[in-house]
Amino acid sequence: MTSREQMFINGQWVGASDGATRPTVNPFDQSVLAEVPAATEEDARQAIAAASKAYHDPAWAKMDPAERGRLLRKVAALIHERADEIAKTETLDNGKPFREAKGDVLFAAQTFEYYAGWADKIEGSVIPVPGPRFNYTRKEPLGVTVHIIPWNYPFQLGCRSVAPALAAGNTVVAKPASETPLSFLRLAKVMEDAGVPKGVFNVVTGSGAKVGPVLVSAPETAGVVLTGSVPTGQELLKEAARKIVPVTLELGGKSPNVVFPDANLEKAVKGAAFGIFMNAGQMCWAGSRLLVHESIHDSFVQKLADFAKGWKQGSGLDKDVRMGPLVSKGHHKTVSSYVEKGKAEGAKLALGGARPADAVLANGNFLQPTIFTDVDPKMTIFREEIFGPVLSVTKFGSDEEAIALANAVDFGLYAGVWTSNLQRAHRFAAELESGQVAINEYPVTFPQTPFGGFKMSGIGHEQGRGALDFYTRTKSVMVNLG
Repeated sequence: MTSREQMFINGQWVGASDGATRPTVNPFDQSVLAEVPAATEEDARQAIAAASKAYHDPAWAKMDPAERGRLLRKVAALIHERADEIAKTETLDNGKPFREAKGDVLFAAQTFEYYAGWADKIEGSVIPVPGPRFNYTRKEPLGVTVHIIPWNYPFQLGCRSVAPALAAGNTVVAKPASETPLSFLRLAKVMEDAGVPKGVFNVVTGSGAKVGPVLVSAPETAGVVLTGSVPTGQELLKEAARKIVPVTLELGGKSPNVVFPDANLEKAVKGAAFGIFMNAGQMCWAGSRLLVHESIHDSFVQKLADFAKGWKQGSGLDKDVRMGPLVSKGHHKTVSSYVEKGKAEGAKLALGGARPADAVLANGNFLQPTIFTDVDPKMTIFREEIFGPVLSVTKFGSDEEAIALANAVDFGLYAGVWTSNLQRAHRFAAELESGQVAINEYPVTFPQTPFGGFKMSGIGHEQGRGALDFYTRTKSVMVNLG
């Protein structure tokens, strides 16, 4: 049955002020999961106003940081307790296999646990200065923060920015993607049940094009976080520049996975497969460019193709399914167009490239695991982010050629290196133009490890201690003791 959802604004569950809704659809079979409020601009302004009021309310503003940490631990505990329910919601809304969705939810709970521990440890410093003076700094929250959340990892990526924002004492207005809003509405229920003061956490659903500019440009907005596309990030930067507010942007990648002959090739095959086919390749950090040494290229690609053929596709609720559908019909069309570009530009299709033949999957947005070989750096599928289960394989002969190929795109989010030569591994870690480098594993991250990109992949970092620097501002206090 189709549910009728509500937004969460100022501690209340509400519909759009004009009553409008929009459906969210199961990408497995196109069934309508829920009718979700299509927020108006006025709804967005109300959410910002609620967050601003809560930020100044002593119930939140004067809360003992240790108590704020305990509150975030309650949030984490409730996420753990409801992990199966939230993961099922994510699977139905996004299409990813339940096992992946459950991992996302547990990662989110760990993120709240991690930042709960930081809540009472955000410190200033004392600075030696000339004369009879005492100088110290205070780390203060920004205020109202806006979080624009993507559809590929709605719960996990939303929580990774919300948790540090709340730990630092900010208030939050979250805007989940129109395609996948349901899991963040479940987070709102968690916040309510944990006893988070009203207005501290708000969720606005609907069109990003309609309410996003309102949220970003509101006078009360003090910081914005976006995970999304480069064009969206560029537009957000323009709006943020008008207000002079800080932003954190993660804008995608075209990540290289570099395999040398001396690597553990069995592990490298699995890492290459998970790096591109997990979540149907709908990942900013997907290892979408596989660079393989020429001496092992043919055998490695064959082993990879054989392994990928065993990935069952279907409903994410089927425990045997390894890869689900793409998130929407429109996105399926976009990814499929890249497959056609690869063929037209001369790449060799070594695996997949079409819908699966199973009639049970006919209504879903499915695309087989796809591998192209003979991919030249000038080809579109080498340079542009596809955001689907499409792998581009390119040969290399020397370390220098591998580094040049790895750095030959406009993105720099993530990179993998597979080798038993530690000298080579550390050299590549230093020379790769990438915010993250994984050696002999792909992909991997934790709440305590910084995550951010170089070049067109974004600005700033999520996760880790450093994320708190974004959510706080430094005030210098100079006291004349003379």
